[in-house]
Amino acid sequence: MDILKSLGHPEEIINLLRFKMGGCRAVMPKLDYGAMGDGMRTCYRYLNQTSRSFAAVIESLDGDLRHAVCIFYLVLRSLDTVEDDMSIPLEKKVPMLNDFHTYLYQPDWCFTESQEKDRRVLEDFPTISLEFRKLGQQYREVISDICHRMGMGMAEFLEKKVGTMKEWDLYCHYVAGLVGIGLSQLFSASQLADPEVGRDTELANSMGLFLQKTNIIRDYLEDTQQGRAFWPQEAWGQFADRLEDLAKPEKLESALSCLNLLVTDALRHVPDVLTYLVRLRNQSIFNFCAIPQVMALATLSACYNNPKVFGGVVKIRKGQAVTLMMDATSMEAVQTIITQYSQELLQKVSTTDPSRAKTLHILGVIAEKSAPLHPALQSKSVHLSPMYLSAAMLLAAVSWQYLSATVAQAQGTTTGGGDMPGH
Repeated sequence: MDILKSLGHPEEIINLLRFKMGGCRAVMPKLDYGAMGDGMRTCYRYLNQTSRSFAAVIESLDGDLRHAVCIFYLVLRSLDTVEDDMSIPLEKKVPMLNDFHTYLYQPDWCFTESQEKDRRVLEDFPTISLEFRKLGQQYREVISDICHRMGMGMAEFLEKKVGTMKEWDLYCHYVAGLVGIGLSQLFSASQLADPEVGRDTELANSMGLFLQKTNIIRDYLEDTQQGRAFWPQEAWGQFADRLEDLAKPEKLESALSCLNLLVTDALRHVPDVLTYLVRLRNQSIFNFCAIPQVMALATLSACYNNPKVFGGVVKIRKGQAVTLMMDATSMEAVQTIITQYSQELLQKVSTTDPSRAKTLHILGVIAEKSAPLHPALQSKSVHLSPMYLSAAMLLAAVSWQYLSATVAQAQGTTTGGGDMPGH
């Protein structure tokens, strides 16, 4: 079935076959579970049960960083399971979220009343907390601090909705930006990344925000059906009286305008992603960071101006995901992939979309950042690489369309046309 979906993309079929024949091991080597103790082996089992995609990239990390990130993920998954569980009353949930970091040092603490699908990590939290306490102090301090800050942020947003775009950034910071900051600090603590990677919290935050905003955009229908609202009211309030109204067929045009506005907002983090990735010198860390980011960009491209977001969950093809996983192993490859999806997005921008000028602007910024970062170090031959030509062509196309949109907007303003909705 996966191969059938990729029939129009022969390179995906080849990569699917390579993947099934073990080609993925070049990027994600198989972990030796037999060399672990029972507790750590159990933790990796929980990791695979809660997120197979994250498990694959975590297991490919080098040295003791691998165990630290595995435990970091499970601690935050446990915290997230508490936040997501609608059966826990607020008067009980808020203190749990605020105090969750203290449970890391309580050997017997567990929670057996959860109704969530990942409740096993709470029921067997003593195994996770024990392995946490076995980690080096440099890792424990990071994990405990991020868990504390995230729990407080989650508790803050339990009793209020995401209203403004700034609050959207803040919510995403609490639930994902802090993950990016924590991971970066773990990378530096392992000495597999330079100290500036852990110190530059702004770039690390953007890495998390880009992934989280992509998930929130993609999961519109599932979240609204379950009574959760993560799209900011400042955005959807321009187009509907209620967030769930965007799923109505008669609201399609407004729904797409709102969707495109949010995709455009998410895209503004891509330049920071490129700056972050170029600083990484360890291959396993680069793969760990780059693969989810390019998959998120592919997902955003699939969601942009797509009515299916309001009728289901938009997913990229498995062949597409496998190709990205196997290709995104160098900075040059990542630049090529980002250029490719930026071109794809550019072709989808409607001349009537309210966010058109902003979308074209950020695509132009991305095109500049996607060009080779050190062209002076490349061959001085007249021949230009396909990646450089693609980036140059994209930049030229975006610049032309952006100028056209700006002129059209100015003409509309002088003739009494309506203003474009702002963020």
